[in-house]
Parts: sequence; C-alpha cells; structure tokens
Amino acid sequence: MKVSRERETKETSIKLTVGKGTGESSIDTGVGFLDHMLTLFAFHSGLEIDCRVEGDTHIDDHHTTEDTGIVLGQLLKELIGDKAGIRRYGVSYVPMDETLTRTVVDISGRPFFVYDAVISREKVGTFDTELAEEFFRAVVINAGLTVHMDLIRGGNAHHEIESFFKSFARALREAMETGDGRLPSTKGVL
Repeated sequence: MKVSRERETKETSIKLTVGKGTGESSIDTGVGFLDHMLTLFAFHSGLEIDCRVEGDTHIDDHHTTEDTGIVLGQLLKELIGDKAGIRRYGVSYVPMDETLTRTVVDISGRPFFVYDAVISREKVGTFDTELAEEFFRAVVINAGLTVHMDLIRGGNAHHEIESFFKSFARALREAMETGDGRLPSTKGVL
C-alpha cells in the first residue's frame, strides 16, 4: 500500500508518496542535509519514500523542513490506518560513535512530543540544527503519535541528528509491525 499527498502553500510545494517496503527512495527537498536524513529514515523505517519539494530556501530551510514533516506525518497516519493488528509501541537506542540517542514511540492517536536534546552546534553545513526538533514535532502531531526523544550522549552535531532520525525510524518500524491481531488497547479504541 502506498499513500500520496500534495501540499501547496505560498512557501512550499510538496509531492510526497510513502509506502511500506525496502525499495529505493527518491528524495529531493532542496535541502541537502534533510535529503540525507530522510534517506536514512526511509531505509531504517522500512518505508519507501518519493519526495519532491520546492520551497523558499533562499530565505532559509525552515518552511521546507517543517512542511515536509507535516505531510510525512499525515501520510504516516493514513498508512497506519485503524491501528488494528499493530504492535503500537517501539523503542530504539542508536549509537553513532560518541553519540547515543533513544526514541520511544506510541501509535496512540494522541499527539505528544518530548525532545530532550541540546545539539552541540547551531549548524550542520547550512542546516539550522534547531530544525530537527521542528521536523519531528510536525511529524508527531500530524501522525497522532506520542514520541519521546532523548540525546543521552552527544558530541558531533551531525551524529546527534542522524542518530535521532535512525532511532525514530527504527522505533516507528517496530511500533508499526504486526502484533497479535488485536487492537492494542484495553479501551477497544485508539
């Protein structure tokens, strides 16, 4: 199953398709570091992503990064569907040399986001490192997830953000896996 969405604003034009699978992804946001992170996310989440974004990057990368997160979150919510049969919870620790991150995901239908990280530099290349938090918040809110992300140890800003993208991807993949076939809630609804 693949899901697609287009989003047009005065700041960005986004065409995004997401499906389960391990095929090649094709990502061009106009923001090199974000392309790199989304490629890693696709690989580690077991998702195939086709993403084309035209944004006002002559100003900065904020709108492109946040709006891509909004659309990705909307598509994840659609891809997950009614949540019947999924595991619901996922946890991933990812080391990258000196860096260690932890991400915990609950496909709860209740958006809540905790990001406990002080990234060691303000920029990775031309990318403002504070945009990583903006991206994840946009995904979490629009997908209806509860997510806790913690930088346990850091040192290199590139490693810190890359480790977050990988740990989020792996935790999400685990949470989306097939469980015991029941809706994973004693309430009977998520």
